[in-house]
Amino acid sequence: TLDLTCRKAPCFVKFSEMEKMANIRAEINEVQPLPLSVTIVSTSQFYFIGKKCEILQDMNRHLEAVLKEKRALRKRLIKPRCQESLPIEATFHKYVVDLLTEAVTFIEKLESHLQTVRSIPQIPNIMKNMETALTKTEVLAMELEELAEQILKWRELQKEVYSD
Repeated sequence: TLDLTCRKAPCFVKFSEMEKMANIRAEINEVQPLPLSVTIVSTSQFYFIGKKCEILQDMNRHLEAVLKEKRALRKRLIKPRCQESLPIEATFHKYVVDLLTEAVTFIEKLESHLQTVRSIPQIPNIMKNMETALTKTEVLAMELEELAEQILKWRELQKEVYSD
């Protein structure tokens, strides 16, 4: 996939264009004698272009070195790091064991924590539903009390009727 996505970088295209322009300017300077002031200006421009060219050549060498190491870099990226052992001093083994047990506990509870976090945006709706349910429960409790009072009155009436 790295090879498929590889394109010529626009900076190198511009660099080659700048190099061509510099070569053409050098040829023109050789053919036509210029006044001293123009020669000094173009010389200073070529000096700065030369400095930029050196910087770009250094960067190019670095990128070429990276490309030479591309296969090794790919192997290092593909190779799983978890199979390598990490040297741990004996004094820290106890802490590593504690850390691993806490990590296992965290991983076991991770799904429930994620569900809790996912439910956070729904809390206002849940609270509204709970308030509605509480209000309905209070109304039902009041109706139940009234019904209990009516049953007790009816029971008293029934006792009076049977006692007579």
